[in-house]
Amino acid sequence: MTTLRAGWVITQRDLAHWVRQPWAPIFGLLFSIMLLLVFGFLFGGAISVPGGGDYITFLLPGMLALSMMFGVETTATAMANDARKGITNRFRSMPIGSASVALGRVGADMANSAVELLVLILGGLLIGWRISSDPASAALAVLLLLLLRFAVLWIGIFLGLTFRGEGATVAVQVLVWPIGFLSTAIVSAETMPGWLGALAAWNPLSATASAARQLFGNPTGVTEGPLVDGAVWLAVGWPLLLTAVFVPLSARAYRRLRH
Repeated sequence: MTTLRAGWVITQRDLAHWVRQPWAPIFGLLFSIMLLLVFGFLFGGAISVPGGGDYITFLLPGMLALSMMFGVETTATAMANDARKGITNRFRSMPIGSASVALGRVGADMANSAVELLVLILGGLLIGWRISSDPASAALAVLLLLLLRFAVLWIGIFLGLTFRGEGATVAVQVLVWPIGFLSTAIVSAETMPGWLGALAAWNPLSATASAARQLFGNPTGVTEGPLVDGAVWLAVGWPLLLTAVFVPLSARAYRRLRH
C-alpha cells in the first residue's frame, strides 16, 4: 500500500471517529463563535480601528485566522492519545509508510478545518460582515487561512508525539494562547505599546489575519509597518517556513517512538 493511499485510509478512520463522537469538533466551533460574539458585541464598542472602518468587519477575518490556530490542540491531543494507547505502534507494524499516520491526521483535520471555516464565514455574514472584494481575492484569502492551518497542524503533530498524554494539551495551551492573542487577530498592533506592537506585527497569525482582511476588502487596521504591503507574502512565507521546520521534526519524533 502506498503512503498516500494508507494516509487516506487513516484519514477516513479519523473522520469516522468524529462522526461517532462529534462533540469535540462541535465544541471547538462553538468556542470560536463565542469568542466572535464576545469581542464583536460585548467589547467591540470600545475598540477603534486605526485607519477607520467597522470593528465587526475588521474582527471577522482575524477570528477566522485565530480559529485556524486553535485547532492545533485537537491535533496534538489526538496524536498523543494514539501514541500513549499503542495505536501508533499498531500502525507501525503494518506495511505502510512512516508518513502515513501523520498524513492521515492532517487530512482529517484539514477536512474539519474547511467545514469550520465555512460555518464561521456564514455566521459572519449573518451578523453583518461583508466581503467587498472580487471572488478570486476572497478565494485566495480562504486558501491562505487553510495554509496557516496546514502549518500549525504539523506543530500539533510534533507536540503530540513529543509530549505524550496530558503534557501535550498543556504544551499546546501554553503555546497557542499567548501567540493567538499577541497578534492582530482581535486588535490592531498600532493600539499596543510600541515594542508589543512590533512583536504582534511579526506574528505569523498577524500576517494571515492582515492578508485575509486585505483580500476580503475589509479594514486592516494597519497604516504602517511590514503588514501594509507585505501581508500576503508574509502569509505565504510564514506557513511554508513553519512547515519546513516541523515536518522533519515530526518525522524525527515519530521515529523516536520506537525506542
